[in-house]
Amino acid sequence: MADARPPLVAELVWSGELRFDASSGASTTIVDGDGTFGPSPVLHAAVGLAGCMAADVVDIIRKGRHPLTAFRATFTGERAPEPPRRFTKIDLRLEIQGAVPVEAIERAIALSREKYCSVLHTFRQDIPVSISFEITP
Repeated sequence: MADARPPLVAELVWSGELRFDASSGASTTIVDGDGTFGPSPVLHAAVGLAGCMAADVVDIIRKGRHPLTAFRATFTGERAPEPPRRFTKIDLRLEIQGAVPVEAIERAIALSREKYCSVLHTFRQDIPVSISFEITP
């Protein structure tokens, strides 16, 4: 059995309007319900998913010793028109630079989707998530 990790604890302190100072350990950020003075909660969720999968894919490619020289992830999420305005479809576009074999990228994406990306597995499983990539040598 794997060692259990302690629970993730995040604290939000209201700072006026719909703004909160969010912290967890030494990490801090702003959460703004209006999205005016900082990222909104929904934007944080989008960045969290894109960041989780991007980190997985880059880590797996680098561990395979493939010559990755640049990486960009672009999240596009469609949302329901009525509250709770959840994501109904997610597209993640990965732009990869370097002589990385297609098979290595496909394997990294599959491992992230199926095993490693805890953020993806936290989202509802009925949301279609498509991931495409482009390689520039």
